[in-house]
Amino acid sequence: MFVIIPVSLIVGFIFADRLSSMVAAVPYLFAYVTLTMALGCGVKELGAVMKKPGVLAWTFLLAHVLCPIIAYGLGTLLFGASSPYVVGLVLFTIIPLGVSTVLWVGMSGGSVPLMLAMVVIDSALCPFVVPAGLHLFFQTAVEVESAPLMLDLLLIIVLPTMLGVLLHQLSRGRLLEQVKPVAAPLSKLCFVAVVALNAAAIAPYTEQLKGDLFKLLPLVVLLVSLCYAVGFIGTMRAVSKEVQITVSFATGMRNISLGMVLALGYFSPLAAVPVVLSIMVQQPLATLHHFILQKMQKRKEHLEKSMIIR
Repeated sequence: MFVIIPVSLIVGFIFADRLSSMVAAVPYLFAYVTLTMALGCGVKELGAVMKKPGVLAWTFLLAHVLCPIIAYGLGTLLFGASSPYVVGLVLFTIIPLGVSTVLWVGMSGGSVPLMLAMVVIDSALCPFVVPAGLHLFFQTAVEVESAPLMLDLLLIIVLPTMLGVLLHQLSRGRLLEQVKPVAAPLSKLCFVAVVALNAAAIAPYTEQLKGDLFKLLPLVVLLVSLCYAVGFIGTMRAVSKEVQITVSFATGMRNISLGMVLALGYFSPLAAVPVVLSIMVQQPLATLHHFILQKMQKRKEHLEKSMIIR
């Protein structure tokens, strides 16, 4: 992801003229990516999460309430409340948790079942959370057509998610392993295509950025960093380090491809720019966050050994 995403963006910008005619395929490609993600989660995993509603509710509160407030405040301070960049910054924080979060949680010692179930549940709630969040922040600044937006989210997020969970349940979890050799690489190709096609759609409007990029990029880096910090600090009193690691990645990573689809479909193309920049920094910052977590864990283990020796 660290290399693939930036390369996909560059390809999209370079071949924008050739790719622009295929932008209409993005929702279908994205729906397939969502379906393959949901194949790994069944009723059992969802039930385990629902037994811990506190963790689920707190994660969504941090990710979709506190983080949007931070995004709106920082964006308004730098660009003004009516700027399309502010829309993009807030949109980044209210879209569902990212699918790739599961990989980082697994590598960092978090709870993969918890993370996977949270992604599925958050995706299912998306048609309600996204329109409500946008209306709350921008009811006087931008016109958000809630009905078409909810219908699109239903078709590209909720239905593929429900179908994936149903297939997982009917096959007792065996289907994913059977189709993984083909489905997993194809899903990655679809993800790459989504990123490249959205970059192609944005390319004609890059000249409008002018000097804003030099202010916007540092702001995006700061916002994404703060999102990771919100999850980590917000769960410092968690019952286990596993939960803290899981929530910190959950609040830091979002379903950026969906954000790009929504930004381009319902707002000014400039609103998609912060989302594109978030793609470029989200994975590198995930790497840094993983590194910091590993360092903290090693330091903790070293201190515990020292205490035992004494």
